[in-house]
Parts: sequence; structure tokens; C-alpha cells
Amino acid sequence: MINHKETDIAVIGAGAAGLSAGAACASEGVRTLIIDREPLPGGVLLQCIHNGFGLHYFKEELTGPEFAGRMEEKARQAGAEFLMDHTVMEIRNQEDKKELVLYSAEDGVTLVHAKAVIFAAGCRERNRGNLGIPGDRVAGIFTAGLAQRLLNMDGFLPGKKAVIVGSGDIGLIMARRLSWCGIKVETVVEILPHPSGLSRNIAQCLDDFNIPLRLATAVTKIGGSDRVEYVRIAPLVNGEPDLSREETIECDTVLFSVGLIPETELIRNCGVTINPVTNGAVADGNMMTSVPGIFSCGNVLHVHDLVDFVAEESELCAKKAVQYIKGRIKGGSQIPTEAVKNLGYVIPNSALCETTRFYMRPRILCPKAVLTVRNGEEIIYQKNVLHVKPAEMITAELSGEKLQNLPEDAKLSFELEPVEVKS
Repeated sequence: MINHKETDIAVIGAGAAGLSAGAACASEGVRTLIIDREPLPGGVLLQCIHNGFGLHYFKEELTGPEFAGRMEEKARQAGAEFLMDHTVMEIRNQEDKKELVLYSAEDGVTLVHAKAVIFAAGCRERNRGNLGIPGDRVAGIFTAGLAQRLLNMDGFLPGKKAVIVGSGDIGLIMARRLSWCGIKVETVVEILPHPSGLSRNIAQCLDDFNIPLRLATAVTKIGGSDRVEYVRIAPLVNGEPDLSREETIECDTVLFSVGLIPETELIRNCGVTINPVTNGAVADGNMMTSVPGIFSCGNVLHVHDLVDFVAEESELCAKKAVQYIKGRIKGGSQIPTEAVKNLGYVIPNSALCETTRFYMRPRILCPKAVLTVRNGEEIIYQKNVLHVKPAEMITAELSGEKLQNLPEDAKLSFELEPVEVKS
């Protein structure tokens, strides 16, 4: 037996992005269904028991579960419906709607028909296999997020002595969490010459616990018989490990915190164009993908540094999805955007002639820089940016008035130029 459900907007994912988007859609009076494969809403927030969430969005400091609870309550009060423990296996394009094929252990197959889809499926962690680190296949190797879940939700200690590979925020936070539990963190190893996580996490999670951070250093081998027994590391010289300076660190646990990969397989299979820089969808000024009626937001679109920005972006995406099903979004040309200097990307990938907030990822590390937006040689927008680092996104808001006055063949180029700071 196949079950059937009808809704106006189907939101795939019940993490921060999905809950925020679902709440915003439902508050506009449209039927909203939030779907997730997990039994409870909240996503990865449920295992993030540390504080530091909500400072921008709720104007107070919350833990991950508190932030998730607030967002879930907001969505339910707005009238959103939840369908948990259901996995979306396929999105089918039909003439005037989308058909989602869902599997669940309890209900079997369910077909959901929606006028629009908001894709908010989040990310998965890169692991040892993605990096190709040589050594033995032994127990005791985890992604930082998995170790966090084991410790915070399941109550299991992952080991007694750990090395963390990568200085992403989850890894930094886990360095502190492991230390609180009596697990010795020998070092954090980062292949880049600068940290990958937020400055506050470097200070609060490493410096406060005297945990060394080894920059420009690579893992050359993980060794052991049944379980990890040691890790070998070496400093990088011209991008290659200097094996003459290789050292061995004894440990029984290795955590990988080496970045996130957007979970885009589902929308790839229904024809959505993927941005090779972000690994998320190409999104226009309406936050709509290349397939009409499919929108995307949150970490599955591009990896954010703060969950507050995820919630903010997802609300904007939801408003556009509501406009779409009400017939208020019309086709037509948009202004293309590009990141041309010291920026990895800019989102959205094109802009409407209305006030638009842009998100971008810097590629440089400097105390001060100037962000400039140009159309050809004409400067459209400028602002100073302090404490620039790849770990922290930059945002800019261009007014509708400026965008409306651009010629039809306009193209917005975003560039970041370091500024010398006099001592």
C-alpha cells in the first residue's frame, strides 16, 4: 500500500535550516510539511550541548538543543506539519508540482505532492577516506561529529588519549569536551597555515586547556593492530611533508574535523545544477535552483560558520518559495554575481533588482580589508571588514535602489583587498 500526502511546500530536513524555513512558510498561511529521516527534529543541533548559539538570531546565548527547541516550537506554532522517520529517496518533476518518494520502516512508501520544495538537508563530514591518509584500518578512528554524538547523546567515551586532525569548529569543541571528560588531547593537527575554526573556539577550546595546535602539519600515518596506537605527523615544506622531521604521537583515538560536504545527491538526481566551488546548488536571487520550484538554503547550499546565519538565510528562502507558489515570482534576467579576488564564492549566484543580502567566504587572513562590489569599473558598493579569515563568512547587503539602476548587461564582481594597518 502506498500512502499519499498533499502539501503546498515540502521542506526536506528538520535541522536549523529546515525548521527556520518551515516556520517562515507556515507563518505565511501555506500548508507546510517538514520531512526528516531522524526520529526527532533538530538535526546536528541536538548533539551540540555547548552554548554559543542564538546570539544573533534570538539575542541570547543558547545551547544547540535549546536553539533547536525554540525553532521547532516556532514552526509548530506557525502550523507546520512534521513527518519524521521518513527518508526522501527521490524527487520527481511533474507539470505543476513535485512528487517526493519517501520510505519509512513504519509506513512503507509515501508519495508527497508539493507545489514547491525547500531543500535543507545539511552536510555530512569528510572522513579519513576522503583524505587518503595511509596506515592501518583499526578501531578508534572517528569523525568529530560522530564522536560528539557518541559522547553527548549515547554516553560513550570514544577513548583515553586523542589526536584531532583538522581545526574545524566541531573538532575544536570536541577537544574541550574530551578534556572535560578526562580524555587527554595530545594535539590538534592542521594542514593549513591558519586555523579552520572560529577564533573564539581556538581561545576557549584549545588555549584555555593548553592543547597545542600544529599548523602547516600533515598526518603521515595512523598505526596500530586492533586499535589506534600511534599517529605520525610531519611539518609541511612547500606543500609536502618533511619526513626528516616526522614524529610519533601515542594515542588510542583519532578524530577528523576536516570540513563538511553538502548532501546534494538527491537534487543532483533530479537535474539541479551544482556549484563546483561550494558543492551546493547554484541558487539565483530567489534562492531557487536551476530546477523551477526547488529552493535550497542552509549548509546544503554553502557551509556556514554560525547557525544564526543559517536561520536567517532560510527565512529569506522560505519567503521566496511562498511567493513562487502564489505566482508572484516571474521569469526574466537577473544580475549574475562572481567572486573575483580573495573570495572563494558569493551566494546567491545572481541577484534580483531588489535589496539583497550576499554571503561570501574569504580566502585570505588579514586584520583589515575592503570589500568592493563592481559592475565593470564602476564601484557599486564598498565596506571595511575587520579580522578577515577563511573560517568566518562575510555578508553584504546591496539596496534595491542600487541594483535597479544597473544596466541590463550588468555583472556584479565581488573582491576583497587587504589594507595595511599602521601600528
